[in-house]
This record gives sequence, C-alpha cells and structure tokens, in this order.
Amino acid sequence: MSTEPDRRNENVKRIVLPSGRTIEVISFSEVADELTGRYPAGADYAPPEGLHICPDCGSRLVYPTEWEEAGHEAWHVWLRCPNCDWERDGVFRQHLLDEFDEELDRGMEELAADLARLTRANMAEEIDRFVAALEADAILPMDF
Repeated sequence: MSTEPDRRNENVKRIVLPSGRTIEVISFSEVADELTGRYPAGADYAPPEGLHICPDCGSRLVYPTEWEEAGHEAWHVWLRCPNCDWERDGVFRQHLLDEFDEELDRGMEELAADLARLTRANMAEEIDRFVAALEADAILPMDF
C-alpha cells in the first residue's frame, strides 16, 4: 500500500491498495474549521516581512501578548508593538508562527548578547574605579 498526495488538492491523498485498486482519502479538517469559523479562509495574512514588523512604525520589535488555538494548525494571536503601541489580533497558521518564533528567538539571543556586553562593561568600569581608589589609598577597613 502506498500513499501519494494529490497535487491538485492538499486535502486529498491517493492510496494504492495491495490489490492494485486506488482510493482517494479526503481530509476535511481544515475545510471544516473554515466553515465553522474556527479560523477564516484568509488566516495566512501577514506582512511580507513577517509578523515581527510593525505595519505602523516599521519597528522590528512586535511581540505576542496572548495566543490560543483556533483550529487545525492555526492560532489566534494578539500582537503589540512597544514603540508605537500598535495592537492587533489575528488568526495565523502554524508555518507563519514558526517563522515568527524563530525571529523572536533571534531577538532574544541579541538581547542576551547585549546584556552580557553591558554587564562586562559595567564590571570593567567598577574594577577601574576600585583600582583607582586603592591606588589613592581611599579605601579604609571600615568600607568593608
């Protein structure tokens, strides 16, 4: 028995049985979700640059504030831009949210790297001040 996706319709799979007979299996889960309003047919709408881009100010810092399942492979997500306070909610399919999640991870790595750089710079500055105080004999036993 083998299965082949039907190139004309993603919801149809053609299965060849061991007897040689071919049957078509139709998946109605996405169609049913659309018909019952679980998510709209245009659920894939997103800015071409990605969900992390604010359509009002162009900031790359848009982040999700809430999310909930909205059907088969779709999520209702509330988005917010911290620069201009733009907010929007929408229903997006999983593949768009996977790209958004990767962008959020990349942003988190950037923030962590910036924090590490700032921490090192602050510690270096503190050490320089401490060394200068030692050299000036400005540190007394009661300072500890």
